[in-house]
Amino acid sequence: MEILSQYGHILLILAIVAGFFMAWGVGANDVANAMGTSVGSGALTIKQAIVIAMIFEFAGAYLAGGEVTATIRKGIIDSDVFASQPQLLVYGMLSALLAAGTWLLVASILGWPVSTTHSIVGAIVGFSAVGISADAVSWGKVGSIVASWVVSPLLAGTISFLLFRSVQRLILDTEDPFANAKRYIPFYMFAVGWMISMVTLTKGLKHVLKDANIKLSFIQDAGIAAIVGLIVAGVGVSMLKRIKRDPSIEAENRFANVERVFAILMIFTACAMAFAHGSNDVANAVGPLAAVVNTIQSGAVTAKATMPSWILLLGGLGIVVGLATYGFKVMATIGKKITELTPSRGFAAELGAASTVVMASGTGLPISTTHTLVGAVLGVGLARGIGALNLRMITTIAASWVITLPAGAGIAILFFYFFKGLFG
Repeated sequence: MEILSQYGHILLILAIVAGFFMAWGVGANDVANAMGTSVGSGALTIKQAIVIAMIFEFAGAYLAGGEVTATIRKGIIDSDVFASQPQLLVYGMLSALLAAGTWLLVASILGWPVSTTHSIVGAIVGFSAVGISADAVSWGKVGSIVASWVVSPLLAGTISFLLFRSVQRLILDTEDPFANAKRYIPFYMFAVGWMISMVTLTKGLKHVLKDANIKLSFIQDAGIAAIVGLIVAGVGVSMLKRIKRDPSIEAENRFANVERVFAILMIFTACAMAFAHGSNDVANAVGPLAAVVNTIQSGAVTAKATMPSWILLLGGLGIVVGLATYGFKVMATIGKKITELTPSRGFAAELGAASTVVMASGTGLPISTTHTLVGAVLGVGLARGIGALNLRMITTIAASWVITLPAGAGIAILFFYFFKGLFG
């Protein structure tokens, strides 16, 4: 308690810097993965992807980031263990942020698409188990998070596989793919608008609506989401009207005009993926920061901690800055090197991954967006046959995932003992 009252301001400034550094890493590494399918398929330029990500990552983080933040903040470790020495929780969460941020910086420089969720969860478990006690870790919760790292790519891969199969059946394998693309794509656009609206209303805006004394039933949420879905589809239809068939480009590729139609749809799925990513992965940066802020302000480890809006704001800003300054380095890997992506394939991968991440955000499960997106891209590749996949690149990505957990844990342990020695 004396340490927190004596060094509270210094620790708070360190925590804000560390939280922003971690959010920067999320933007530089993970957001680049999330937008890689759009860029790799040719639907968006890097500049357009960065602008979309800046807007929708921030919106996802700020509007729908609260549920997962609660898990990262107090679900992984048992707060009762720190009751007599709250400063140890502060040192630990500071160490976790700096460790995960450092590993993401290294991975981004090397161009490795690693998991920010792996990094932060590994770091928190590392400092808790080694620096405090193995009993400090809620192993049951960690087990469910680890299980989600297997389940989420499988789920995203299955959804993406089925989505691309529906595209093949309704559009690509028909006599007039261009006309069918214009007919059916508005329905996919409606699905994108509805899904994002539902998670925002049911989970993300829960705290805002509660403050305003507004209570909506599930049916009301679904109705409002349907209206948003119709608006999205309406905007999409007006954009599709501008695309006219150009017979000259069909000589080399029968689907050239169809892919131009899907490129419009990918603008919407890119927005959905950015929103979904922001809602889930902002927690990796702001969850530990919220724990530090609450502990310093109250002088004790509280079971129910508040999430000040400025912390979500800081996390959203950090993600945007990371993407804008260094996101280009990692973006090519997912978009170009796993399987050849076109807008029709990229759409299925992005919507499958976004759906999985949004569902996880709603249940408060911090899954890996990188794992989910790789699973989705694999699903689309498998829909075309195993030969469409670059198995060597998949092995490299899998190896980087394995390294991430121990790397995050090891660096966090070093930082933890450094802070313990520095402040006492």
